[in-house]
Amino acid sequence: MKWEGNRQSDNVEDRRSSGSGFGGGGMLGGRSLGIGTIVVALVGGWIFGINPMTILSMLSGGSPAQVQQGPAQRPPADDKMAGFVSTVLADTEDVWKDVFAKGGSTYQEPSLVLFRGATQTACGQGQAAMGPFYCPADQKVYIDLGFYETLQKRLGAPGDFAQAYVIAHEVGHHVQNLLGITGKMDQMRGRISKVEYNAMSVKLELQADCFAGVWANHAQRARAILEQGDVEEAMNAAAKIGDDALQGGGGKIVPESFTHGTSAQRARWFNNGLQQGSVKACDTFNARNL
Repeated sequence: MKWEGNRQSDNVEDRRSSGSGFGGGGMLGGRSLGIGTIVVALVGGWIFGINPMTILSMLSGGSPAQVQQGPAQRPPADDKMAGFVSTVLADTEDVWKDVFAKGGSTYQEPSLVLFRGATQTACGQGQAAMGPFYCPADQKVYIDLGFYETLQKRLGAPGDFAQAYVIAHEVGHHVQNLLGITGKMDQMRGRISKVEYNAMSVKLELQADCFAGVWANHAQRARAILEQGDVEEAMNAAAKIGDDALQGGGGKIVPESFTHGTSAQRARWFNNGLQQGSVKACDTFNARNL
């Protein structure tokens, strides 16, 4: 991926040395979340996306936590990985600003928070074991950069474009929040069965994958960021974190518990966004086949 020398976002907050992490269990909307639950969520497929926060907190009727943080710190200028993440975030800003403007609206940029171990969010306490996540209550993407080592070594998805896909997927959840899709999911909570809600969650996650593909399409056309093998890296990453792939590594596969979609579905919807570059092409909620 061609990224060095490109613009970096000013919306990156570095909490890695702020002491904002907490040990033990977290509180999500006033509800306790122990480390055991986090591990189960991880194994169950909650590696990317808003589920660790919104489904356990925001979408379950919990109220956002009040968070107090000191002044936001910028990452060190010589931190290459932070620079990479900042550059990818900036690229998503450029793409979605243009997409929203052409649709007659204004894109509100999210912030991206770098942390280690654990950190407080407006959705409750976030922990690195959850993987990267988006909190709609404060419109921030959270990531412990150690996840990229997990992505490469444990999940078998190496490459810088695979890493960029992670950021683009979380920003896709921010786009959903701005479009009101997240709010509609919130309204469905408690009105439908758990199995039906899981099916809705799959559609939400696949749409975020598709939005990541839309970003890649526009970024490639505008700035020619792709190098040989990049698309394959992203497709591989999408496949590696499918619910069936993750559950298969831990034993029995339970389709009714899927919250993110199968490997084939995740790769297909990312590619759909990549090929068509259109938000309308990402309507997973009305798609006949996922």
